[in-house]
Amino acid sequence: MKLHLNLATAPQANHRPFLALTGGAGTLGVVALVLLSHAAYQSWRGNRELRADTSRWQAQIRSDSRKQQELDAYFHSAAAQGVLGRAAFLNSLIDARSFPWTRIFMDLEKTLPPGVRVVSIAPRLADGRAELTLEVGAESDASKIQFLEAIEKAKMFSGLVVKDERRPEQPGASDKVILHLTVWYSTI
Repeated sequence: MKLHLNLATAPQANHRPFLALTGGAGTLGVVALVLLSHAAYQSWRGNRELRADTSRWQAQIRSDSRKQQELDAYFHSAAAQGVLGRAAFLNSLIDARSFPWTRIFMDLEKTLPPGVRVVSIAPRLADGRAELTLEVGAESDASKIQFLEAIEKAKMFSGLVVKDERRPEQPGASDKVILHLTVWYSTI
């Protein structure tokens, strides 16, 4: 039979609870390290794809900027300016051909009172509307006032501005008053 005798002056300390706690804490630390390392790797991998996309878009922007500069240089060249000038001229001819002359004259006919006549008319297309510069002759001040009131009340005319009024010095002239005015004409 064996006997266990402790001959030491102090009893032996039990370090098992300390070792168990430190081992558990170390295990938790290692698990946390693995989880955080995995999360950091996933984040780095996701950012790598974003960085690749960003660099691809930046390269596309640089390429498009270079093409834009080339196009700007081309359109500022003398040959392109000539073509653009011809295109603007042709567009103005097309606009002049498509100008609603008949409709304007019909609307003016509705608004002209007796004793007033249109001497000249010059349209200019701007912003989808026509700005008409008119020279109008009137037999009297009363007919002139009737004309101005009729233009102001008409739906298709707006923005009436009288630029000049003069009286001819020729004796026997049919028009006693000649008005120069501008008015906006809208077909809507």
